[in-house]
Amino acid sequence: METSTKKSLRGGEFLVKESQAADIFIREDFTEEQLMMFEATKEFMKAEVLPHLQRFEKGDYALVAELMKKAGEMGLLSVSVPEQYGGMGMGFNTSMLICEEISSMTGSLATAFGAHTGIGTLPIQYYGSDAIREKYLPKVASGEWIACYNLTEPDAGSDANSGKTKAVLTPDGKHYEITGQKIWISNAGFADVFIVFARIEDDKNITGFVFHKDEVTGLSLNEEEHKLGLKSSSTRQVFYDKVKVPVENMLGERGGGFKIAVNVLNAGRIKLGAAVVGAAFKVIGFAVQYANERKQFGQTIGSFGAIQHKLADMATLAYVSDAALYRAGQDIESNQQRLKDKGLSDAEAKLKGIEEYAAECAIIKVLCSEAMAFIADEGVQIYGGMGYSADAPMEAAYRDARISRIYEGTNEINRMLTVDMLLRKALKGELDLIGPAMKVAQELMEIPDFGAEEDESYLAPAKKVLSGLKKATLMVAGAAVQKFQTKLAEEQEILMSLADMAIQVYALESAILKTEKLAGRLGEAACTERYAMTINFMHQAADKCNRAGKEAIYAFAEGDEQRMMLLGLKRFTKVQPENLKAVRRNIAAKILEENRYPFA
Repeated sequence: METSTKKSLRGGEFLVKESQAADIFIREDFTEEQLMMFEATKEFMKAEVLPHLQRFEKGDYALVAELMKKAGEMGLLSVSVPEQYGGMGMGFNTSMLICEEISSMTGSLATAFGAHTGIGTLPIQYYGSDAIREKYLPKVASGEWIACYNLTEPDAGSDANSGKTKAVLTPDGKHYEITGQKIWISNAGFADVFIVFARIEDDKNITGFVFHKDEVTGLSLNEEEHKLGLKSSSTRQVFYDKVKVPVENMLGERGGGFKIAVNVLNAGRIKLGAAVVGAAFKVIGFAVQYANERKQFGQTIGSFGAIQHKLADMATLAYVSDAALYRAGQDIESNQQRLKDKGLSDAEAKLKGIEEYAAECAIIKVLCSEAMAFIADEGVQIYGGMGYSADAPMEAAYRDARISRIYEGTNEINRMLTVDMLLRKALKGELDLIGPAMKVAQELMEIPDFGAEEDESYLAPAKKVLSGLKKATLMVAGAAVQKFQTKLAEEQEILMSLADMAIQVYALESAILKTEKLAGRLGEAACTERYAMTINFMHQAADKCNRAGKEAIYAFAEGDEQRMMLLGLKRFTKVQPENLKAVRRNIAAKILEENRYPFA
């Protein structure tokens, strides 16, 4: 009922248009069927993963391989695969919900699952020929075959298109012989299906291929990598020595490999957001249980304000990340369905549907991974000395969390991509940033209207702050574009400051809309803590936008222009005083009473 009347904004429009609470999706909107799938996943995790948590820290790759097979038997690897290929054909947001839960207890299984169902499946599903899909997808969906994705090389990390692996056509024209080296390949130790990218002759762009390891020769693997975390996630170097792959095993078109990599990464980024949100919920659960059990100075440490401060901020970031995650996920799913209704094929609709929200995917990746980093770090701190012990759950969570800011594109790359993608859409005429930015610049020259009637509605203070943060972001971005023109891409520090502002805007708006939607459904009294988390984050977002805006302005503006922009920034990031101690204690009291993260 809700999806048919929703009005989704186009990608990037969150900066210049307002969304309505009724138009966004929140986790509380999942249907009974979707929640049944979620509960089945929770039972799987409880029965098959929870009893073995310590084994994941001992390099038990066989355990992960076994669990992947079991997950496949349950259908958990096939959620997004079309029914005609043995999958469930469920929507994008449902796949994120399953990813959230299956990734919640250990990064080792999370990485294996993500590498298989995302980058290991989607290139086949989206770019494979009919014959390739029919051969590979049913067995990949069932878990009979596990997949791995071979892109990264020693000299080709963030610059993925610079890979040196070569594909040479055999004299008979029937095969490509692939020679080269790949590193950091997840699932390589127990994978059956290999997706690999190589350059044909002197092509500008790389090309994608797929093969089953038993059907080739010349493939070899290094020993398992020793890593900071993800101890049971198989990660190996893969060597190709004239590995002969049939020409019909090419994915997409010749030279289309970079496009495959970029488009698949969009999905990988937001799915990573789901993975770390699931882990964040569990880490908060461990932290609050410990705070309720551990006693010092004759009382539980959860009764101390310093601990309550931490728990409240941890919960706030989890709540905001969750709100942004499923808002973006449903926008993608709705867009995919619209494109299918227009006559696009399933694969093309899914690709173009997510490409529209590439900036939001990058935002989610950064927002959620950095929230998880904070949550895991504070979790260790709440445990104190025990947090540093491998016998407690926080030590593994802390180590596993670190990789999430690196893979699926480093957070620095994703910040720059966020701004780059927004500006590209503006240049193509797909997103009007210039008009609103000019309007904000004009507003700077006008006297503020202090006599405007105050809005006393629910969440009005947060909405007013949000409006100001959007103006601040447009002001700084507009001035930076005017200053640097096409050379703005070379100003990485400024790009990252602009990205930080855009991230805070998207996150705050998502939290406001989620809280408003729930208040309309449950009543404001039932949303006291959610309101408190929204207000808590509002202050954090305003502070971050103010700091990021100042750094950007200092970097390119001088004299009267600088003074004018700093005055505008101060006006647009202004927040009314709030007793944040009381706000945080309100949040913490609910968490401590429930002895868990109670908002998921």
